[in-house]
Amino acid sequence: MQPFLKPFFRIFLGLLMLLAINVYGQETEIKQILEQREASNEALKSFDEALNNTFLTEDVLITTGAGTLLSGKAELISYINNAQGPRMYWVRTPDEVIVNSETKLAWETGTWKGFVEGSEESVVGGKYSAQWTKKSGTWLIQSQLFVTLPRE
Repeated sequence: MQPFLKPFFRIFLGLLMLLAINVYGQETEIKQILEQREASNEALKSFDEALNNTFLTEDVLITTGAGTLLSGKAELISYINNAQGPRMYWVRTPDEVIVNSETKLAWETGTWKGFVEGSEESVVGGKYSAQWTKKSGTWLIQSQLFVTLPRE
């Protein structure tokens, strides 16, 4: 190898290593978020609101499928406790998760479906997006936006 190429080769190898580390880190973080999402879905399906709240930040912002903005866990709990009609649960199915390792924020987007207790057929659904944060060492939902769309 030509002596003047050695520094460029070392820089190239260093950049490749950084890229590999970042990709591996992304995959690990995405896996953690998907595990949190699955556990949250299971908590909702079993109507365990206390467990589901452990996946949310205290100041979580949620926009319901009908456009109601809920600010914080207390408001979410009140909204659920005062809901009219049959008990329902929601399942969110991620299509994409992107992590920003520097800011400890992540973007998730996908589809959601709502089910009446005891039914396996959804009665409502649409698209959602979520912002995750890892300030405390654990990925938590900081905000979620749900939009109800016509059923396909």
